[in-house]
Amino acid sequence: MKKIRIGLLPRIIIAIALGILFGNYFPNPIVRIFVTFSGLFSEFLNFSIPLIILGLVTIAIADIGKGAGKMLVVTAAIAYGATLFSGFLSYFTGSIVFPSLIQTGIPLDKINEIHDLQPFFSVSIPPLMGVMTALILAFTIGLGLAHLNSEALKNVARDFQAIIFKTISAVILPLLPFYIFGIFLNMTYTGKVFSILTVFIQIIGVIFLLHIFLLVFQYSIASLFVRKNPFRLLGKMMPAYFTALGTQSSAATIPVTLEQTKKNGVSPDIAGFVIPLCATIHLSGSTLKIVACALALMIMQGMPYNFPLFAGFIFMLGITMVAAPGVPGGAIMAALGVLQSILGFDESGQALMIALYIAMDSFGTACNVTGDGALALVIDKLMGKH
Repeated sequence: MKKIRIGLLPRIIIAIALGILFGNYFPNPIVRIFVTFSGLFSEFLNFSIPLIILGLVTIAIADIGKGAGKMLVVTAAIAYGATLFSGFLSYFTGSIVFPSLIQTGIPLDKINEIHDLQPFFSVSIPPLMGVMTALILAFTIGLGLAHLNSEALKNVARDFQAIIFKTISAVILPLLPFYIFGIFLNMTYTGKVFSILTVFIQIIGVIFLLHIFLLVFQYSIASLFVRKNPFRLLGKMMPAYFTALGTQSSAATIPVTLEQTKKNGVSPDIAGFVIPLCATIHLSGSTLKIVACALALMIMQGMPYNFPLFAGFIFMLGITMVAAPGVPGGAIMAALGVLQSILGFDESGQALMIALYIAMDSFGTACNVTGDGALALVIDKLMGKH
């Protein structure tokens, strides 16, 4: 009998669908079992993310050689430009569409009453370093190796990369669907998603359409560089899109994003450099969503939302997003300071922003990582590697 192999994308879609379905029927103890597993796996994932970045980026930079410094500047500039574009797209669309959709006086306070189920037990696995620390360390070592004639340390880096690849293929990817199932089971059981969807359904619909437009636009631009069908390029990134939809983490999706980007024809060394870097610094989807949510809440509360105010906010938010960790909810946590200092959000306003953002965190993250593939195609062509 030939063994039937189900690809990663179908397994993730099945996990999301089953999580939503069984969340309405499973009793509390069964749901808590899966919540416990998701909590443990999440700890392992958070522990692994800096190691994945260190393992992949270091050797990628070393292999690129002395051009890595230039590539870093180009990648950061393109990522920042893409983030600004998404922010202004969100503001102009929202300022035109939202006033006709939003009513003031909506009972927003009920959003904060919902709490997750607690696991039976938890094990804390602190990462050895933060995401940004891992990225800077990888750049430091990688650039050093690129300028050294010695192969000894480079071989160590290659062995470490092999360990990371093995961890991804043997542990992380096989368990990913179960982790995603647990997340959606919990969210459905507690009613967390649906309570927020009912309040903001029209706004979320607009944001989702903006995400689709942004991705089609990004891949249309990339297709001009690589002379390929943008929809085929985008189609190959769907496993990364749905993985991010489930994990709600750009960094946790790096293994899948990397694999699909290489399938689109990006050279392995460029992909190994750009994808882990963009998982941290390119957050177009998150920026689009933060701007839209902030605008919606300001309209609801009758606060001024003129262009000069939001222009300053978007430029600062773009810089803040570079420092945001690519973990679930990382973008909104990094953005809280800018929301307070520029837009005047108080504690209750920030709490509503967090609740609204987290409820649809999946779509913003999926937009981020899928867009990373478009950026990688452009950078691959610009650097003359394609």
